[in-house]
Amino acid sequence: MAKIKLEYIWLDGYFPTQNMRSKTKVEEHENFKGTLEEIGNWSFDGSSTRQAEGGSSDCTLVPVAIYPDPERVNGWLVMTEVYNADGTPHESNGRATIDDADDDFWFGFEQEYFIMDTATGLPLGFPINGYPKPQGMYYCSVGGLNTHGRDLVEEHADLCIQAGLNFEGINQEVACGQWEFQLFAKGAKLAGDELWIARYLLDRLTEKYGYYIEYHPKPLGKDMDWNGSGMHANFSNSILRTCGSREIYEKICEAFRPVVEEHIEVYGEFNDQRLTGKHETASIHDFSYGISDRGASIRIPLITVNKGWKGWLEDRRPASNGDPYKIAARIVKTVKSAKV
Repeated sequence: MAKIKLEYIWLDGYFPTQNMRSKTKVEEHENFKGTLEEIGNWSFDGSSTRQAEGGSSDCTLVPVAIYPDPERVNGWLVMTEVYNADGTPHESNGRATIDDADDDFWFGFEQEYFIMDTATGLPLGFPINGYPKPQGMYYCSVGGLNTHGRDLVEEHADLCIQAGLNFEGINQEVACGQWEFQLFAKGAKLAGDELWIARYLLDRLTEKYGYYIEYHPKPLGKDMDWNGSGMHANFSNSILRTCGSREIYEKICEAFRPVVEEHIEVYGEFNDQRLTGKHETASIHDFSYGISDRGASIRIPLITVNKGWKGWLEDRRPASNGDPYKIAARIVKTVKSAKV
């Protein structure tokens, strides 16, 4: 028998931006294989996370995905959903709202973020009493003059790969101290699971660097001439992957037009500060789509067109602090509503 450490991770009840919470459960197992069938539900004090009242505070953690923890001996990362004591999904449980039982929807999320120095409260590379050079030389840069935080970013990439996530890449972004990583998954729920685990590994890693991660979509202020942070959602289903029809693509894009407010509602807090129509964004008040247009609400990738209208779409509106579960749920619902 060996003791293993199970890190149960969940999303709290703060609104509109939820936070990750986690706690460790130590169990004895013989020949543990790392499957969901080998572990059980757990509970927590929901009154401490805005998910229950003190007089009836127990909430249930239901494991939905498990990954090896690359930083712990005999450790595992367990992504969970929050359920009420009566066995129903908690109102904060965005994963339970995803209508993709057959995993027909594939998602690729591009998570942007700023690395912040806890000592100064500023992004890496920012002087204390001023600003760095204007954006332009930071994007995909190399060298100490323009690149800040690579050690943390590289270590995070290694951890994600070791954990078994379908991690697809990293790059420094347009603003100083801003980075991005990409994840892809076949299945909307799995895409959300892996994005949250990747965020967990990133946030935990900052503890030893003296940094923290800022997911606010416009952390430098809405009036600053710096790009904000988004979480572009690349998505497809079997229709988009195989239809070969511009008409069908346009019908699916048009299905998003009447539900703009419903999408913006779950695309992240403070997103109005980012979606201004500047800095490679469409205005939060408009809806548009176009081929290879990074200033549109939805971009139709050129590679999709070149492959005969077989591929995916990119919704560029989600903010960096958005919940991938809620974002995916809304996109799936809208795509399924298209009359094609």
